[in-house]
This record gives sequence, C-alpha cells and structure tokens, in this order.
Amino acid sequence: MDNEGIMRKAEAGEALTVEEVQVYESLVKPVKHLYGKYGTLAKKYLEEHNVSKYWSIENLPEYLHGVDAAAHRMRDAMYEKLSKLDKYKLTGEYMHDVRIRQEIHQLIEEEILKEIVYV
Repeated sequence: MDNEGIMRKAEAGEALTVEEVQVYESLVKPVKHLYGKYGTLAKKYLEEHNVSKYWSIENLPEYLHGVDAAAHRMRDAMYEKLSKLDKYKLTGEYMHDVRIRQEIHQLIEEEILKEIVYV
C-alpha cells in the first residue's frame, strides 16, 4: 500500500499492520508541546500521583496550557490584591522591601500549587 493509502487508513481509524504503522510513524512526526512552569508541574504530578486522571484527560496539551494560563491570572490577581494591603506596602528600605516581595511571592506560589496545580 502506498503512503497516501496508509495515511487515509490511519486517519479513518482502521487497523494497521506492523509495517504500515512503521511507515505511518515515519510520515507523521510527533508534536512536542512546551509548557510553562505550572503546566510542567501539573503534568509531573498527574504522571506520578494521579495516573487515572492523566489518562482520562481528553486533550492533555490544552489542559496543561490552561493550567499555565490560570496560574498566571491567579498570580496577577493575588499580587494586585496583596500589594494593596498595609502589611505588604513597600517602604523604600531595600531589604525590607525584598522580604515583603519574597513573602508575597511565596504566598502566591503556595496558593497556585494548592488550588490549580495539585488538584
């Protein structure tokens, strides 16, 4: 069977022989998806701790990109909210401001991991 016939057969969901599978794999290059920090963490968590959910997600790349997007939205919203609190106002004193920023970053990171990544 020619390459076009094998491609049509594979796209139609018909059974392929071992030789046809080898030809199909040589014709179709796998797509490598790149995820951000939180998408990568979510993928690793699902692979190691929640395999049933990992295999049941219909469109994993879309899900993981969604995790990244949700994490960034949450980060922006939390930073805006926390930076307005008196406890986290910047004073202009360098070391104090660094500690405040680190504390805000740590709070946001913990919340993102708890609410978005490790679910």
